[in-house]
Amino acid sequence: MSFIDERFLEHRRRSTSYAGMAGAVAVYGFWAYRYFGQHVFNWDLFAVLAIMALTKIGLMVWYRVTD
Repeated sequence: MSFIDERFLEHRRRSTSYAGMAGAVAVYGFWAYRYFGQHVFNWDLFAVLAIMALTKIGLMVWYRVTD
């Protein structure tokens, strides 16, 4: 039987959070380059960024209400 330490769960939570933020910054960078550099509006990159932002805000509200 394996036992999972609370530190492992905290490290996993933090690393996932940082990975999500890095992904959002990368998507924004690609979108900004395409929009400002090449003057092309990419709806797919904008949609990914919007979904990430709405998910984060929605979960923050959910945790605040249910905590």
